[in-house]
Amino acid sequence: MTINGGLPGPQLRWREGDTVTLRVKNRLKDMTSIHWHGIILPANMDGVPGLSFHGIEPDGTYVYQFKVKQNGTYWYHSHSGFQEQVGVYGPLVIDAKEPEPFEYDRDLVVMLTDWTDEDPASLMKTLKKQSDYYNTHKRTVSDFIHDVADKGWSATVADRKMWAEMKMNPTDIADVSGATYTYLMNGQAPNSNWTGTFKPGEKLRLRFINGSAMSYFDVRIPGLKMTVVAADGQYVKPVSVDEFRIATAETYDVIVEPTQDAYTLFAQSMDRSGYARGTLAVRSGMTAPVPELDPRPLVTMADMGMAGMDHGAMSGMGDMAGMDHSKMSMGGMGEMQSHPTTESNNPLVDMQAMSTSPKLDDPGMGLRENGRKVLTYSDLKSTFEDPDGREPSRTIELHLTGHMEKFSWSFNGVKFSDAEPLKLKYGERVRIVLVNDTMMTHPIHLHGMWSDLEDENGQFLVRKHTIDMPPGSKRSYRVTADALGRWAYHCHLLYHMEMGMFREVRVEE
Repeated sequence: MTINGGLPGPQLRWREGDTVTLRVKNRLKDMTSIHWHGIILPANMDGVPGLSFHGIEPDGTYVYQFKVKQNGTYWYHSHSGFQEQVGVYGPLVIDAKEPEPFEYDRDLVVMLTDWTDEDPASLMKTLKKQSDYYNTHKRTVSDFIHDVADKGWSATVADRKMWAEMKMNPTDIADVSGATYTYLMNGQAPNSNWTGTFKPGEKLRLRFINGSAMSYFDVRIPGLKMTVVAADGQYVKPVSVDEFRIATAETYDVIVEPTQDAYTLFAQSMDRSGYARGTLAVRSGMTAPVPELDPRPLVTMADMGMAGMDHGAMSGMGDMAGMDHSKMSMGGMGEMQSHPTTESNNPLVDMQAMSTSPKLDDPGMGLRENGRKVLTYSDLKSTFEDPDGREPSRTIELHLTGHMEKFSWSFNGVKFSDAEPLKLKYGERVRIVLVNDTMMTHPIHLHGMWSDLEDENGQFLVRKHTIDMPPGSKRSYRVTADALGRWAYHCHLLYHMEMGMFREVRVEE
């Protein structure tokens, strides 16, 4: 499915301060919608069927109209069924009213997405039947032999036994992999070599958008430093990096100063099962060397907030949630984590993190100590102070929960269909604490309001619209409930959202 016949859809360019009017005509046989991701607007313009409008009927038209109150790099996508997976998305650039805090000569959008030739509904059914179906990277006998040589027989056997008892797999980094996905850059497969051209001596602003359904990308331009100047459309203090991980739905703006004629834009999937790739060059038709994929990472017990686990404590345990906490030594890792009662003895919850920490300065699985300077959340600092300034009046803690084998996802062990809305009072400042009780990484997106991420000490760090949550992490952010209405709050991995990791947030007078 396309917007105006192209994939991605057309790049929309708005101006801060303008009122925009967008007429969306539905020529599909199904209902559709467009959500303006990260845009602050009235609830009935947000485009989430069932919350603030009923969706756009086949052959119907919906007129979106609102005042643009921000600038930067964003994107838009369908919020109906699996349409986002099959092509209903596009980039969105909002030009600033005031002069920007950095200079550049040319502006290029780099939109990263994932494409499958499968019907997404049948892909979803496959995941329900066998959640690791697309994981072609499972450990083999040769991995076992290598580990025995490295760590010894008993440690290796104990490790394999522990994973088996948890019914989990340490190679589960992504639910959907390059086994079915082709990773696209601006709609082009790697062999099509999308090319962004520039003139020698120009400074370029690259606007990276992760518009994929299920994929995280690790992005670098071999031979070229990148200066990150904005995250999720909001200015940050410039930080120079070799590489950054971009979670699904995030955006990063970087400034680069090419000195050669051609560079490869390399975006490998987090599970290393494939990559998107393009070229920056002084003319089209040029290429630069494409690096090898990095080795694939393994999820460790420390990643999952299980560090220092006593293997004996795990025996005969069946699944994580039933564990005897008293037998576990924490090995100096973060705090002992408490859990909501809805998680215990819950068939939809297969694990709980025992010890959690913010992990803001952790580059993430597969990026640690790789010899490159990798961006972390602790590097991101907004160029402005906390825009609200009030101390939050209350704290809401939510746990990201799931069951890998059943491919079921939820908040606090309660899936969307059974959950009450989260109610906020108009004008209040709240602190949201997220705890990841799964072995997967989740990008969490709150519609209609900003998410002001805090550092370890509760100080304002950076303003975002999507907060990435690696396994074993506990992160907090502040939200000002300054938008009346019913808003979506969900994991931005499409199949996780569809399987229950979704809540309604209701802002009332």
